[in-house]
This record gives sequence, C-alpha cells and structure tokens, in this order.
Amino acid sequence: MNEEQRLSIGEVKPAIANKEEKDYSQYFQTVYEPPSLKKARRRGGEEVSYFDDFEIDERFKGMGNGRKFYIRTYGCQMNEHDTEVMAGIFSALGYEATTTVDDADVILLNTCAIRENAENKVFGELGHLKPLKQRNPELVIGVCGCMSQEESVVNKILQTYDQVDMIFGTHNIHRLPNILTEAYLSKEMVVEVWSKEGDIIENLPKVRHGDIKAWVNIMYGCDKFCTYCIVPYTRGKERSRRPEDIIQEVRHLAAQGYQEITLLGQNVNAYGKDFDDLNYRLADLMDDLRYIDIPRVRFTTSHPWDFEDELIEVLAKGGNLVEHIHLPVQSGSSSILKIMGRTYTRESYIELVEKIRKAIPDVALTTDIIVGFPNETDEQFEETLTLFEEMKFEMAFTYIYSPRDGTPAARMEDNIPMDVKKERLQRLNKVVNKYAAKAMDKYEGEIVEVLVEGESKKNDEVLSGYTRKNKLVNFKAPKSVIGKLVKVKVTVARTWSLNGEFLHVVEREEVMN
Repeated sequence: MNEEQRLSIGEVKPAIANKEEKDYSQYFQTVYEPPSLKKARRRGGEEVSYFDDFEIDERFKGMGNGRKFYIRTYGCQMNEHDTEVMAGIFSALGYEATTTVDDADVILLNTCAIRENAENKVFGELGHLKPLKQRNPELVIGVCGCMSQEESVVNKILQTYDQVDMIFGTHNIHRLPNILTEAYLSKEMVVEVWSKEGDIIENLPKVRHGDIKAWVNIMYGCDKFCTYCIVPYTRGKERSRRPEDIIQEVRHLAAQGYQEITLLGQNVNAYGKDFDDLNYRLADLMDDLRYIDIPRVRFTTSHPWDFEDELIEVLAKGGNLVEHIHLPVQSGSSSILKIMGRTYTRESYIELVEKIRKAIPDVALTTDIIVGFPNETDEQFEETLTLFEEMKFEMAFTYIYSPRDGTPAARMEDNIPMDVKKERLQRLNKVVNKYAAKAMDKYEGEIVEVLVEGESKKNDEVLSGYTRKNKLVNFKAPKSVIGKLVKVKVTVARTWSLNGEFLHVVEREEVMN
C-alpha cells in the first residue's frame, strides 16, 4: 500500500461517520493491515525495493516535543539494532528517551518470536502495563518486532489486550511517524504489518547504545526455512545492503572512535547471494573491512550451509578480524538435522570445523543447540553430546525445543515429555560447562587484550570487557581506560569469566599490528 493509497485518519473518521452501511472495511484498511502467514511464505513474488533517501516528513517534525519514549527490547542483536533505529526516529521527531515506563508518553515492546517463553514475557508485560494505561489514557502502548508479524499473536492482542494502541511489523519501522500519528488520532487499535519480502531502506537515523561497540546490519531476512524457525516468515527473504553503504557506515563509526563492530544478519554469511549485478560476498566485505581503522570486526549469526572456503581464507588473515566464530549446529544427529531442514550432516559440519581450525588454529568456536526436537531419541541426543565432546566448543547457547505456530515443526507431534527435555538440557549443560571451564583454564597466567566496556555489573570498583575471542575479563583499573584496549594479566580463570591485573593501555601501533 503506497502513500497515495492511504487516507489520513482525519479523512477516515468523517467518511465513516457519514456512512449508513455496516461494512466499513475499506476505510479501516488504512489503519488495519494485519499479518498474513500465507503472504509471508512467498519467495520471489516481489522485487526488493531500495530506498536511500529516508527523511522525516516536515509534517511530523516536533510531534514529540515535550513527550518521552521508552523501548523494551527482547531477543536477538537484530532487535537491538532495530531499537537503535526506532530511538533515532523518536529523537528526530523531538521525543526524549526515558529509562522508566512510569514517565513515558509512548511505550514500545520490541518483541522476539523465536521461542514461546519470549512471547509469554511480552504478554506478561502487557498485563503489567494495563494499570498505567488506566491511570493515563493518553499513554500510547505499541507492540512491534517479530511477534507482530504473527497472525496468531495479533489476533490474541486484538481479543485480549485492549490497552495496546498500535502494532507494527519488522518491515514497517520506517513508517513509525505515520503509525504514531494514527495512534494519537484513532480510537481504534492501529495495525500495520506488511507481510512482504522486504525492502532496503538506507539513511535511517540511529541512537546507538554506547560509543564503544556498534551493530552494523549488512542484510535482512532468511531463506533457509529450518522447520522449527519462524524468522523467515517474520523477517522476509534474504536481501543484502550494498557494500558501499556498509563500508561508508563502518568508516563513519571508525571516525567516531568506535573500537568494535559486529556485522549482523539473520544468516549473515549468505550476504551478497541476492546480488544480480556483482559478485561480492561476505568474504569480499570482510577483506575490505580489514583496511578500515577499527580495531575489531565480528559477524553473527552464520549458517554452516553458506560458510564458504573464501570466507575462511579471509578470516585467517587476522588483523582486525577476530578469532571467534559462532557456528550454530543445533543437533549432533544427521537424522534430526534432516528433519530440522538444516541441509548439512554431522559429518559435513565436522569437515567444516576442521577446515576452519586448520586455517585459524587458535579460533574460538561457539554454537547453538536445541534438545527435545520432535522424535529425538535417546541415541540421537547422545550423538549431540558426543559431537560436543569432539568439537570442544568453548561455549554454547542451549535451548529446549519450542514449537512456533506456522512452522512445519509445529505440525509435528511434540512427543518428547517435558521432564525428558529438561533432563537432556541438564546433561548437555554439564558438558557445556566442562568445556567452557577448560577453555578458560588455559588463559591463567596469560596476558590478554581487553576492550574495556565499563564497570562490572557486580562491583562498580571493578572494570570489565571482552577479549578478541569474546571472553569476559574483570580487573581493577582507572575509569579513564573505559573505551580503550588494554593489556591484562589473567590471575584467576572461572567457567564464564576471567579475573586479572591491569598492565597498560594498548598503544595505537600495537592495535594496528
């Protein structure tokens, strides 16, 4: 629906008021555009549009003067990045950020749909916000993010949570000023969720969280359609930003003094596969970023399917490309991987890891694992344990399988009892903890480079930061070193963190070498 097709709220209300017919759907269409799973499943039916001229319309400027906004973010780094963009739009409209819902004029819940537990947290929070809305009817409450792209979620909100004023999807963030305006003027819940393949919109304003590390989105969407995952439906198809736009953004961040960037994508190493006018992939981008004066470059999250030899060769060059790779395996059983739609086997995954370790001997590998997938037998779970033992991952995010409405796996019988799922998770986590501790033990007595991010969450007299391999280090040092790269001698190794003694700030010559 383009701008010309949309009526303003001011036009809608009189039109409805003067109508005697009971079918007003043609008018409500302007403010009610629900998600469609059927539309979201399409691939190749729409061309991706590219816009590099985003700006705030003059009619919206100043609408936030004297008003405050609050955004609560759930889920992945992509959601965090989306929150930075929405905060940028709010600020451009004149709104002021607040850290509490109590004095907010607009509250947004930027949601995650990856697991049932994440959705339950959002519904619980909406319940907690209802008294605020009752005390302050002018308060605007919105739900956005991946949950908004799910038909069942939108229907549940419409039926149960009348305190919500607006719902918009992952493809509609750039229309936040329009949606806000409609929410202020309309007496009905505003729903604008485009179930489409997605566009690319450049020059969106951002308010970044901190000035040390930054997210840089390089692509959107996912075409892998793992049977358990809702992301391809909520984020659209794979579509890559132009390399010149990414490089310009990274150069700008380097000029601002950022010390680390993380390249983001739902399936980041599929970057460039959708280009039809140039042969340029993630390996090429990473190779180009090696020449930019920024100390550390990471990327997440990768899929074993698209992890090409050329990327391994570039990562092996080192420099500002860190020696940490997060490579989700999800299961150690080829049979379960096939049902999951992961398109690789246990054997091919092991072969890929061997290639990586041959090229980058000191690489730190981490992963994701799901237990209790439908039909997973005890023997197949044991295969996951033995794979972990063989790969010796330094850390893993572990999860109990959670069916997502609309995915193929949700139609399978969830035939693993919850007590069995929990027992498997506990057994897996014991192995994870063992290898996490082993990975940390080797640092004791070593000198590591740490990017200092700030005070420790547990003790404000202690500073903390991360190594190139993403290991948390705590140490005492002057607050003046926050935001800098420093050398620390590790004195105590724990399972999930290191304690150390501050030595000195890393000189610029050391960083570049």
